[in-house]
Amino acid sequence: MAKSSTTKSWWQESFEALVIAVILVSILRAFVIQAFRIPSESMCDTLLVGDFLFVNKFEYGPKIPFTHLRLPGIRAPRRGDVIVFQYPPNPSVDFIKRCIATGGQTVEVRHKDVYVDGQKLVEPYVKHITSVEDPAGYTNRDNYKPPTVPPGMLFMMGDNRDNSYDSRFWGPVAMDLVKGHAMFIYFSTAGDHWWNSLFNIRFNRFFRPIR
Repeated sequence: MAKSSTTKSWWQESFEALVIAVILVSILRAFVIQAFRIPSESMCDTLLVGDFLFVNKFEYGPKIPFTHLRLPGIRAPRRGDVIVFQYPPNPSVDFIKRCIATGGQTVEVRHKDVYVDGQKLVEPYVKHITSVEDPAGYTNRDNYKPPTVPPGMLFMMGDNRDNSYDSRFWGPVAMDLVKGHAMFIYFSTAGDHWWNSLFNIRFNRFFRPIR
């Protein structure tokens, strides 16, 4: 009887430990930190396809799951932050872009250069893959008339400016859709499929801060 009781106690303790671990991981994922993988080239060369990164949800104030309520954060998003958010036309899809302007600021693109409140931005992280310029009125990619970002919203653009589908095309992002601030890359692979990912690991990108 003593042996049976001990065995039962061990299973109970193991199950309770597992439940506690699952709850803690769920809390961390919902309110503190979450992992993401980069699937596209819109943020090259800051982020490459196959980069795996951690996103800080606590910094801007985490959203309470299944609600539109957000807990107090450390600070608000600001220009230059790389942010993960829900794609406005389809919130089931996550996007990652750089914040170019916040509520109340005016954004304009002239001949591929970005101006905020009339001042040209210095953007060493930007990549252009073509010198061909789309004329004003054709697309918003290279020439964009100056809208004012509404309060509580963010104007987001990819670093790979000629190959990024961003706020130039579908508008600013509401804070309600913001998930968190990208922190650092923890793993990176150039492999296209699981069977060759381990043979194409980019060790030089491990633990690289995202700026």
